[in-house]
Order: sequence, then C-alpha cells, then structure tokens
Amino acid sequence: MNDYDVAVVGGRAAGASTALLLARAGLRVAVLERSPVGSDTVSTHALMRAGVLQLSRWEVLPALVAAGTPPVRSIDFAHPDGATAHVSLRPSPGVDALYAPRRHLLDRVLVEAAAAAGADVLHGTSVTGLLRDDDGRVLGVRAAGPDGRDAGVRAALTVGADGVGSLVARETGARTLGRGTEASALLYRYVSDLPVRGYVWAYGDGAAAGLIPTNAGETCVFVSTTPARMRTLRREGTAGAFERLLDAVPATVSDTVRSGGAGGRIHGWRGLPGYVRRPYGPGWALVGDAGYFRDPITTHGLTDALRDAELLSEAVLAGIDGSSPEAALAGYQLTRDRLSHALAAVTESVCRYDWDSDGIRTLLRRASSAMSDEVEHLSARLPPHPAVVGTSRGHPRPSSSRDT
Repeated sequence: MNDYDVAVVGGRAAGASTALLLARAGLRVAVLERSPVGSDTVSTHALMRAGVLQLSRWEVLPALVAAGTPPVRSIDFAHPDGATAHVSLRPSPGVDALYAPRRHLLDRVLVEAAAAAGADVLHGTSVTGLLRDDDGRVLGVRAAGPDGRDAGVRAALTVGADGVGSLVARETGARTLGRGTEASALLYRYVSDLPVRGYVWAYGDGAAAGLIPTNAGETCVFVSTTPARMRTLRREGTAGAFERLLDAVPATVSDTVRSGGAGGRIHGWRGLPGYVRRPYGPGWALVGDAGYFRDPITTHGLTDALRDAELLSEAVLAGIDGSSPEAALAGYQLTRDRLSHALAAVTESVCRYDWDSDGIRTLLRRASSAMSDEVEHLSARLPPHPAVVGTSRGHPRPSSSRDT
C-alpha cells in the first residue's frame, strides 16, 4: 500500500507548483524539502509573461502582489553602441504586469498553497535515496527528518524537483539528451532606492547586466560574463570584479546602479552549461532544473519551472484518468522540449558574449519570438485539471505502484 500517490522531492518553485496542482486535483501528495520554510535561494527572480500567466491561473498571484511585489510594466534595453530601446508591456488576460518576487516569498506562497490543497509538506527533510522493487521500479524515497531518523515514504510516483544536482536524476540514471557548451558566470546583489520601475537589460563589451525590481524597495542587480573572464576578474576580489563588469556595460545602466543606496552582499554563480534530461521512467519523473536547465542570462528559469509543473501535472493526471501513463509522460517530454528548444538555442548564443550591437538585437528578437510562442501555447490550454473522481476524499488510489 502506498503512503501517497506522488512524492515530490524538493519544495521550491517547480516542486511546490507540481504538488499544488496535483493536490488540488485530489491526489495524495507529499513534498519533501530539506531547507527551512521561508528560506532564500540563488535566483534572478524575474518572471516572464508565461510565468505570470501560470501564477494568475493558479490564483496565487494576488498573495505575491499583496506582499508588496512591485508590478513591472516596461523593459529597457541598452546596447553596446549606446542606443537604448523602451518597451511598454501591454496587459493581456491574466497578465496585467510582470513580477519578480524574492524567492523566500514566492516559494513560501506556492508551498503554502500546496498545503492548503491537502499536500503534506515536510520541511527540514532530506531525501537520502530511493525505494525500488526487484525490477528497479521506483517505489518512493528514503528520507531523514529534522530528528535525523531515516524513514521510507512510499509513493506510486516520485517526482524529482531537486535542482541541478538532482538525487532523483542521479539515482535513476536519467539520460542526458542534450548539453550546451556555453555558460554565464554571474555576480548579483540587492541595491536599495534605485530609480528603476521596470526590467533593464544591458549588453556591453563581453559582459551583460540586469536590473530587476523586487520586494522591499530593492532591485536585484546582476553582472555576467564568461566563466573564464569571471575567474580572472575575481582574483582581484569579488567587489572589484562586480565594478569592472558594471563598467563594461553602457553608462546609462552603470550610472543608475551607482546612484542608488548601499548594495548588499554580493552573491555568485560560477556558471553551468545547459542540459536536457529524459524526464521520466518507471515510477519517477523530473521537473524544473532537475530535468532541464538553461543559463540564467535570459532570465527564464522560473518561468520554465512553473510551465513544466503544469505540463507534468497534466500528464500524471492523464495517466490516472485512463490513458497509458508512459505515453502521457512521453507527451510531457515532447511538449517541454518543443517549447524550450528555440529559447535554449538563443541562450547558448547569448552566452558566448561575442555579440556586437546588431548581433544582440537579432538574438533578442529571436528570444522574444520564442517567448511569444510559449505564451500562445499556454493561453490556449484549459484551466488546471479539475479534481479527479476517486475514492474517499476524492483521492484516486492506484491499486499498486505499478499503476502510475
């Protein structure tokens, strides 16, 4: 007998969203997250239109707005030749503005919504391994709670939402289907009192920067370049590297950053080439960075996580409703890859940092087209799956773990 229909390893954006949607549909869901509730994590925060659309459809966007997340209604681009472009965002159904919530807020709102829908959320719980049957099918997880004692959590399906170092991907041997060769190394900090109301993206001499308004009157300011150049610059100190890269982007942006209040602690990301993994197998599936990672230079990772949470939840529910579970998960993979391919290719090109003004304009147009295709796909979809008709309390009960 399974403890749960689905065990989700990881309670950040991808995992909490998946748990929320499946619990709302009536499944018995457990979320196992090693970090404390309300903790922060590395992020550029920026949500694109597709991500905001998902949050709006799930009715969790109002909580983020009520917590003081500022609306973003414009995007400014600064190019290497000094030219600038201003784009005003037009409201669309479900998206009156873009938002960039701090992760300690976004992840908490999502995981609380999952708990309100009936999911069991276990913070401070580290997954240490997978449970399997004699044929190697995943039957759940082994986990250590806050008291340090190991326990088994059995589930018909185990979802790895545990990031780039995914234990679920590693232990299942999830095959890498494609891997990039380029990466960005980033430094970022929060700066108060900047005169910034929208997203600002700047491209300069082998470097880029972004200004992203977020909560508490702060702006997330990042600078980025190739990992090799970042290693060289950081030999002279992290603060010096931040300033040198800020000097490499158009002065309209660097001067704006320096006009603000004191900057907070500098955080870093050394860079990792993008990859795509096969996101499912016997008794398991992957979502978020565990299954697909794209460099943060195009600030689309959070949007990917929310999108794929809905695609995966729909596939899981389709399998329960009567179609072949494996065929439904294969469809999840095909849709994920189709929606990701164009932007992944653009991101790889941006990460070379060898563009001139005309080159980066072309890449940005390609990125915008890819994002528009994604929004069109999501906008045409039905609302999230209604509750599944099952046994008591609306919970479907697979007769064995082999049913999912």
